[in-house]
Amino acid sequence: MRLGSGAFAACCVVIEVLGVALFLRGFFPAPICFSSRTENEAEPPAPEPSSGASSNWTKLPPPLFSKIVIVLIDGLRDDFVFGSKGVKFMPYTTYLVEKGPSHSFVAEAKPPTVTMPRIKALMTGSLPGFIDVVRNLNSPTLLEDSVISRARAAGKRIVFYGDETWVKLFPKHFVEYDGTTSFFVSDYTEVDDNVTRHLDKVLKRRDWDMLILHYLGLDHIGHISGPSSPLIGHKLSEMDGVLMKVHTSLLSEERETLVPNLLVLCADHGMAETGGHGASSPEEVNTPLVLISSAFGRKHGDIRHPKRVQQTDLAATLSIGLGLPIPENSVGSLLFPVVEGKPMREQLRFLHLNTVQLSKLLQENVPSYKKDPGFEQFKVSERLHGNWIRLYLEESSSEVLFNLGSKLRRQYLDALRTLSLSLSRQMAQYDVYSMVVGTVVVLEVLTLLLLSVPQALSSKAELDVPLLSPVFSLLFYLVLLVLSALHVIVCTSAGSRCYLCSLSWPAAGGVMVLISTLLCAVASALAKTLARGKLLSQTPAHPISRWSELDLLILLGTVGHVLSLGASSFVEEEHQTWYFLINTLCLALCHEVYRSCFLGDDCGPQHCLHAEEEPEGATPALQAKRAGCNVLELDAVSKGPSSVEVPRGCERWMVLASPWLVLTCCRLLRSLNQTGVQWAHRPDLGHWLTRCTKVHAVVPPQALPPLQVRISVWIPFQHTGPQPFPPVCEEAAVFSTAEPPSDHKAELSVLAALSLIMIFVLVQRRCSPASKVAMAFGLLGVYCYRAAIGNVLFPWQQDNKDISKGITEARFVYVFVLGILFTGTKDLLKSQVITTDSAARTLGLWEVYSGLVLLAALLFRPHNLPVLVLSLLVQAILTTFIWRPLRHDAAEITVMHYWFGQAFFYFQGNSNSITTVDISAGFVGLDTYMEIPAVFLTAFATYAGPVLWASHLVNFLSSETNSSSALSHACFCYALVCSFPVSAYIILVTSLRYHLFIWSVFSPKLLYEGMHLLVTAAVCVFFTAMDRTNTKS
Repeated sequence: MRLGSGAFAACCVVIEVLGVALFLRGFFPAPICFSSRTENEAEPPAPEPSSGASSNWTKLPPPLFSKIVIVLIDGLRDDFVFGSKGVKFMPYTTYLVEKGPSHSFVAEAKPPTVTMPRIKALMTGSLPGFIDVVRNLNSPTLLEDSVISRARAAGKRIVFYGDETWVKLFPKHFVEYDGTTSFFVSDYTEVDDNVTRHLDKVLKRRDWDMLILHYLGLDHIGHISGPSSPLIGHKLSEMDGVLMKVHTSLLSEERETLVPNLLVLCADHGMAETGGHGASSPEEVNTPLVLISSAFGRKHGDIRHPKRVQQTDLAATLSIGLGLPIPENSVGSLLFPVVEGKPMREQLRFLHLNTVQLSKLLQENVPSYKKDPGFEQFKVSERLHGNWIRLYLEESSSEVLFNLGSKLRRQYLDALRTLSLSLSRQMAQYDVYSMVVGTVVVLEVLTLLLLSVPQALSSKAELDVPLLSPVFSLLFYLVLLVLSALHVIVCTSAGSRCYLCSLSWPAAGGVMVLISTLLCAVASALAKTLARGKLLSQTPAHPISRWSELDLLILLGTVGHVLSLGASSFVEEEHQTWYFLINTLCLALCHEVYRSCFLGDDCGPQHCLHAEEEPEGATPALQAKRAGCNVLELDAVSKGPSSVEVPRGCERWMVLASPWLVLTCCRLLRSLNQTGVQWAHRPDLGHWLTRCTKVHAVVPPQALPPLQVRISVWIPFQHTGPQPFPPVCEEAAVFSTAEPPSDHKAELSVLAALSLIMIFVLVQRRCSPASKVAMAFGLLGVYCYRAAIGNVLFPWQQDNKDISKGITEARFVYVFVLGILFTGTKDLLKSQVITTDSAARTLGLWEVYSGLVLLAALLFRPHNLPVLVLSLLVQAILTTFIWRPLRHDAAEITVMHYWFGQAFFYFQGNSNSITTVDISAGFVGLDTYMEIPAVFLTAFATYAGPVLWASHLVNFLSSETNSSSALSHACFCYALVCSFPVSAYIILVTSLRYHLFIWSVFSPKLLYEGMHLLVTAAVCVFFTAMDRTNTKS
């Protein structure tokens, strides 16, 4: 079966995507859990230990609190409550923390620090798998044991208002709920108003036992303008008012029922300095946890500093507080200060229940649990507990009992810490079988690509793909039989839990057939390669074309980048690797330009022999090299194979200066966005343009508070005597309806306007008249959109007075984007019908490219528009003054486009941390959450650099070359250069899966690599489609 090298490469990348998906499914497994629990099965609580005497305490202790209210503020950092911002903007909460009846903690959230996994951790006490960062977009029903499910089974009535993620995780668990969309990040007022509007009504009622409020506005402000925005202060003040309202209502109810209630202030994750979250920086993982109840008496002068705990500890604490069994998959420990005021027997009973639950979970997941230090401490504590109960029942001296109980309590607390740590280390079980199968598929595809290089890069750009012959060979059936036998053995082995075994037999059989086919295809290609090598040894020697400096740089740079992925520091700072590579590439191009212009050297890469001149018996390596040096005729004028187009006059000096211009552009871009980890906190030009220190806030007119508000509160403690709060006075700031002006909003506006003008100048030169008009109006609409949402100003504006979400303006731009893309697609279809109209095809490709540029301009934040401008400028410089005169071959041009695309990915401010994903770009022009458009827009905004450079590559090779095989060569090289890092990285993360930074550093990078491969597959399909069009033209 004969295929073009482009179509072959596209098929290989699609198969590789399937292999990587299978590997990801095995690498990100389900967390530790009980495997024997059936639905509605409830084990009786462990009885109180006894030694000699029999204890009659076999039931769960009674609830500690009558009602529990959880106020979860999304994106709330610990310093927002315990730091200077808390003192300034949350005075009521600060008073409760410092002098009120409360216990304060800094709860550590394990990565990934995104909402859905953190809710699971808070309610189940378990450590969610890292793959939940993907499921966060569409949360499935939670089937694990949780506080919510236990409370519902016990007849507790639960009311919820807030993030609809809870409704998806716990359907049919709430007697009343109102969910709000969590991903529509441009809304930070209505999303909280929809929660607060229910408070007055629900707090007056007493027909509920648990109330959960999830506020999203603070997190949305962080995504829009970062933690330094003045909007943060206003939102914190709003949340402080909500806490005061809830707390006063609970206290008023306690005066009638004389039973304490509990108010919990917590967060799912923090907020990075850039405003996002998802990684493991201290700002993202440190969250406040404040437990407020009149049962927590505090004497005068009792200073309680926040203690560090784990987020998973809340599930066990809430269960004890509600008188429920602890979720069986919880790895958290009871927050002991909650029960510290109880009698010693009750304290020990609570601690015993917690240690029994953790020890059972340890037995379920660790085969050698008896040797675990935590389990040994638990057994010792349980034995001592039995002796203490015997003394207690014998009515021994209270002082002796207290001293022995204190020692036993410390023993239990040590056992809890050790057990929790042991379980956290066993947080997940890798699905090694799925990982191995996925790795085999990826490596087979990479091997097949490497063995196909000589044919794929030949002048015909075709290769014979052996499919039918291997399928009917004995080797295929033997391999299929062996793989099927291994599959049966693995799936029937005791205790095996893997994804492939859960598939149906036809699906699993399809995977085995795919692996067997690929293996036979690799064997066939290898046999042909060896045969060609044997034939070469029997033929006379031929001169071997030497490698140019540029070829060596490309080879060494690619290999060096792949090797660097094995170090966590290089992964965190991968942008430095790409910056170094493109700077070195510019210097190599400078050397080549100077040598060609001044020395007239004839040994450049463009002077290699044509592929057609190769002897039939050439070695595969030589054929690959010579095929890669296939000359691309870049001009209509015929040139000799040994000539170089040396420009004269002013153009000559532009050619000489072009590498330095590119270096200057790259240096400017480096100072625009600091990224990575080590230097991300350092100030950059983007931060200077967007920072704001003036005290303003965006408040809709209907939500404006009175200009002067004085709040005076007098609330007595319950059960602790008439100990009043002092009056808390707050002088409210004057809030305006305008977007808070940046300190440099005028400069940002000028920069955005100049950038949009430059984009039009650089793009319109090859567009049709209609597309030029559409581009001009579209770019004008981009500025209007940014002005509407308050990012920039019009020249006649002093400040933004009436801001909106910019829905109309953004949709206005989308109309022109779709119009330009439609015009380009029409021209491409026209070129297929009129086979002689190659100009229509070139115009169509450029208009598709122009439409993508306009879409990127809309989605980029204003301070990032220079990235788009300089990307277009660098492309124009390289096209006009480097690639066109020096006539590099398709392979070299493809790799250079790939390198610059990767560098511009980081110039945008991206990194290998999930924190830097700008999800607000996915909601430009949307007034409601729509999953497919939001995911597409977010992915395009994130990978705009690689996508635009790949699109430019198609334009360049289609318009500047006369070679019919250029696009096929480019598609194959693009697939090959993308496959190397992915294949090497999955091997590296497999070997480093027990590394200290596997979840915080290597796992996010693995998700980025998987997404990048998916983008590459789409690019290769586009290459193949354009190559077919080129063949017909």
